[in-house]
Amino acid sequence: MNLTDPIGDMLTRIRNGNMARAEVVEIPYSKLKDVLVRLLKREGFIADFTAEGGDTSKKLRVYLKYVNGREPVIRGLRRVSKPGLRKYVAAGELKAVKRGTGVAILSTSRGVLTDDDARQQKVGGEWLCTIW
Repeated sequence: MNLTDPIGDMLTRIRNGNMARAEVVEIPYSKLKDVLVRLLKREGFIADFTAEGGDTSKKLRVYLKYVNGREPVIRGLRRVSKPGLRKYVAAGELKAVKRGTGVAILSTSRGVLTDDDARQQKVGGEWLCTIW
């Protein structure tokens, strides 16, 4: 299957798994998705992840995180920069997401960074998504 927006597909799989209260979500592997999932784990939005399978059929298994009676940690996901309309932001234009409870993820010249890391390093880039 040919996807025009693999990051949007990944976010939709996580959102759907969250709404269905699934423990695990499987996502086709790519290096960018691997970095995004690492950031989600570091920021505490997911419990864990693994990369499984061979070269052609490699998958990311994302273990979703829930608290207090299966309440999802991820309240919302939004794809900002899309293939049809890219959204770029300068370091000075970055604002706190949901009063600091959320995270914006950017693709910069120094790699994929959260909004806090991009502000500290004073770099802007393509605003991939927002998670709260």
